[in-house]
Amino acid sequence: MFVNIAGYKFISIAFLELNAIRDQLREYALQLEIKGTILLSTEGVNIFVAGSYLAMDDFKKRITAFAPFADMHFKENESPELPFSKMLVRIKNEIIAMGHEEVRPEHATAPYIDPVTLQQWYEEKRDFVILDTRNDYEVAVGTFENAIDLNIENFRQFPDAVKMLPAEMKQKPVVTFCTGGIRCEKAAAYMQQQGFKEVYQLSGGILNYFEKMGGTHYRGECFVFDKRLTVDTKLNSTETECCFAHRSETETNTTCPYCQHLRQSRKTEPQL
Repeated sequence: MFVNIAGYKFISIAFLELNAIRDQLREYALQLEIKGTILLSTEGVNIFVAGSYLAMDDFKKRITAFAPFADMHFKENESPELPFSKMLVRIKNEIIAMGHEEVRPEHATAPYIDPVTLQQWYEEKRDFVILDTRNDYEVAVGTFENAIDLNIENFRQFPDAVKMLPAEMKQKPVVTFCTGGIRCEKAAAYMQQQGFKEVYQLSGGILNYFEKMGGTHYRGECFVFDKRLTVDTKLNSTETECCFAHRSETETNTTCPYCQHLRQSRKTEPQL
């Protein structure tokens, strides 16, 4: 059994420090024989890695020894096999690419709404908007009840999609959500800049909601960016398959549209 950990932090890091941090983290990963992806930028760090129990405990101690990452929190779950085939440590312009580097959640971010409160809002039939910030092929696998699907192929399209939302939505409570929290944190910060009056972000994203509340008010499964492809509301991997992941082809001898997006996403960065 292996342990998968994921975490991120928006924190300013001097550009001149990035190479040294990258090299040290790469060395740690090699020593501990872990796999996955770590993205670094001047806006913070985004981590998806997996390995043995001992390796993951050691890795968490080592990465939190870096001053910028001292108070990082990680989400953990188990899998019978390593969900990643290689280890990448990269420096990027953004740890989650929106294309708007002026959006800095470290300095201004929306308040969190915890899973218990979100469920209460559903049960109370409160008048609020629940906004899915994920890509279209992720939404197709599963999403919350009554969630707005922006029909975006990647997160860079989010800003333009937000501008197409009805103006009256700016006066309503809006709860943004994603897989693990990083996209909805940046999305919520952007929406605040665009004049939305009451924006929240789901703490820990869908995966944290599953852990705390199960599948109440959620329909389907959750897409994840590793070999598992999807997990159910109990955080177990499912039998859902992706033709690109299994190297099969459609009748037209081309990769299906969902998997074309997946192919590109895997070339760029992990998403939470």
